[in-house]
Amino acid sequence: MLNPRPETNFRIPTMDSSAFETAADALLAVLLAKIEAALDGTDADVELRGGILTVEFEDGRQFVVNKHSPTRQIWTASPIGGAAHYAWDADARVWRSTRSDVVLESALAADLAVAAGRPVPL
Repeated sequence: MLNPRPETNFRIPTMDSSAFETAADALLAVLLAKIEAALDGTDADVELRGGILTVEFEDGRQFVVNKHSPTRQIWTASPIGGAAHYAWDADARVWRSTRSDVVLESALAADLAVAAGRPVPL
């Protein structure tokens, strides 16, 4: 169950735009490698291009993870969980949902597992 966060406008107060770009690019590269490894042998097509990570299954379901520089957030779109925005939580050192306590990797792994029919560890 999701726990609403009291601060609905959770922001990244200490990360400047250069640090965000570096952190976001690193996150997308790590997610690409982990997703490719986890979905090896499936019908999924995984691609990272221009700061947009796309995972598309043969049945047409598509997952998108991208950096959104103006807000310094990572945005996701999933046919399972819908759209979500994640901001850097410097205290916990994770990308956390702006609407709940959910961590990006956990939400994405859960949604991809539903589509793949097997665990997708991230």
